[in-house]
Amino acid sequence: MELDYHPELQGLTVRRPQLKLLQDVPFPAWVADNWETVKTFQARPDDLLIATYPKSGTTWIQEIVDLINENGDVKMCKRAPVYERIPFFEFFLDPLPTGIELIDKMASPRMMKTHLPIQLVPKSFWEQDCKTILVARNAKDCLVSYFHFHRMTESMPEPGTWSEFLQKFMKGRVSWGSWYDHVKGWWEAKDKHRILFLFYEDIKENPRREILKMAKFMEKVLEQDVIEKIVHHSSFDVMKDNPMANYTTIPTGFMDQNISRFMRKGEVGDWKNHFTVSQNEDFDEHYARQMVHSSLKFRNVL
Repeated sequence: MELDYHPELQGLTVRRPQLKLLQDVPFPAWVADNWETVKTFQARPDDLLIATYPKSGTTWIQEIVDLINENGDVKMCKRAPVYERIPFFEFFLDPLPTGIELIDKMASPRMMKTHLPIQLVPKSFWEQDCKTILVARNAKDCLVSYFHFHRMTESMPEPGTWSEFLQKFMKGRVSWGSWYDHVKGWWEAKDKHRILFLFYEDIKENPRREILKMAKFMEKVLEQDVIEKIVHHSSFDVMKDNPMANYTTIPTGFMDQNISRFMRKGEVGDWKNHFTVSQNEDFDEHYARQMVHSSLKFRNVL
């Protein structure tokens, strides 16, 4: 159900963007064309950055982090849609407010999300020694989710067919670039900065355990009943029916959830419903070549 949250946007449609390269990383034009504003952003020491490759559980982590920050106060976490509570740092899509505009209006401590690879994160985050929660998801499920996201949102380039998108993903010719470069870059940086590196599959397996890790990282001490409340309210089934988390506040001209739900399945292993045997064999060979020199290991890939 589409809500009348942005009445000024009703009837507006977005033209799908072209990809533009920034330091050899493809971005939608609406990111690339505003790069100076991104690059020169001034972080504060108590800023918290949530970093993910697209479709790796970003909204899930945003909701968990907000619930932790608000001590499990569910009413407070429904004060606004998740994209306003924890803005998308490099978002510049007219006529919506930019991510940085929303962040600049926030009182400290500020929380924000990004899909940027480590080498393109503004230097001020590291100069201010900010904390980052990084979530990585196995490549195959991430790819499937990213394909369906491209189908339903006009903010991304046209995906083409499943087999075409699969090839583009493997070559890193999609928005925010190579999944491999993204996860390996953040993995290698995790011991140099204050980065909590989490896996989507671990959070699905034991959300309570991973929520406790996040709370500790955020220096929040929570009672057991609060932890259980956070586990419940950040579950997929609850979030998919929460208008402040499921993006139904965004008009269909931007995101058409009749094509595919923003919160589609949230499962581990859904890739098995999409890959053909030959596609899977090709992907596994390519994956092995890309990851051979990295100590980063994912579950549920094969």
